[in-house]
Amino acid sequence: MMINTKRAVALMLAGALVLTACGDAPDDESAVADDTTESTDDAPEDEAPEDEEAADETEDAPDAEPVDFQGCLVTDTGGIDDRSFNQTAWAGLQRAEEDFGIGIANLESNSESDYEPHINTFIEQGCGLIVTVGFLLEEATATAADANPEQNFAIIDAAPEADGTLLGMTFATDEAAFLAGYAAADTTETGIVGTWGGLPIPPVTIFMDGFLAGVQYYNQEKGTDVEVLGWDGEDGVFTNDFDAQDLGANVTSDLLQNGADIIMPVAGPAGLGTATAIDTFGSGMMIWVDTDGFESTSFGSIILTSVEKRMDNAVYDAIDAALDGTFEGGIYTGTLENDGVGISPFHDFEDEVSDGLQAELDEIRAGIIAGDITVGVGDHA
Repeated sequence: MMINTKRAVALMLAGALVLTACGDAPDDESAVADDTTESTDDAPEDEAPEDEEAADETEDAPDAEPVDFQGCLVTDTGGIDDRSFNQTAWAGLQRAEEDFGIGIANLESNSESDYEPHINTFIEQGCGLIVTVGFLLEEATATAADANPEQNFAIIDAAPEADGTLLGMTFATDEAAFLAGYAAADTTETGIVGTWGGLPIPPVTIFMDGFLAGVQYYNQEKGTDVEVLGWDGEDGVFTNDFDAQDLGANVTSDLLQNGADIIMPVAGPAGLGTATAIDTFGSGMMIWVDTDGFESTSFGSIILTSVEKRMDNAVYDAIDAALDGTFEGGIYTGTLENDGVGISPFHDFEDEVSDGLQAELDEIRAGIIAGDITVGVGDHA
């Protein structure tokens, strides 16, 4: 296996893609680890240990004994706090820090010119595993891996032609987006739904493909004619940006004005512009991607569901494998079957979706896993 599977991939969060965040880059190229442990001093006085210093040490002890290993993350152009792509990958390292007692660090890229030097910084520091986030880092990561065959690397959303110690982490997000598209088609009141992307690159369009195919399957099964705006399987609406929320708001406004009442942005932080546009328009719902947006954003009241891309679990398992010496290069693919992708609960809309929708989604999920239902655009048109 490419990733140690002795710990089954768990539901979290976490998710096409080259989604980035609007975070400030560090002042220099030193790695930044941002986990701290808060001490608790609320014990009654008669129960306090006699040695207060010893008590403090006990309270601040990590969950696992520290080990001589550091997991390192290089973001694409953005930051750790994007409530989406980079943040989910970072969460995998944070969980590994807590469970395994490792050190963790990250470097945030402001531009593509940062990719190579950030990777080299971590090579020089002797990181046990260097994780790079996003399709756009593929060339820099593959080049570094070729030049440093003893260094363990993993890259999210890319499948470089390399082996040895470079692991490509890919995700069949079209499978999960298919479920979201079906749910959107079942829930829309106008008979029109929409989607748009940041860049027309595979980790983005795979979400849009699955969403479109899910709507097509709904139409086939129900005899309806729900329309999808923003993507036809070949061409669509893109802002060519993953940060500018105003651009996201503008394209969303166009979709809303053309009748779409449920919209799925695939654009990282720029996707939050969809929420702004819905609020201004006064009606509509959003489908978030990568993480459970109900939990990771402040717009849960308008989020129907989310297409989860559980990158945190893949990163966590890669750290586990690197620690116990079983790490291998190659390709890992997160699917519905291995819980590498999925959709979130309906949360506030649980009582508003149609009776039986969840049962239908469970049946479709099983059909996709069994290979009885395909998720390609046009398969059910």
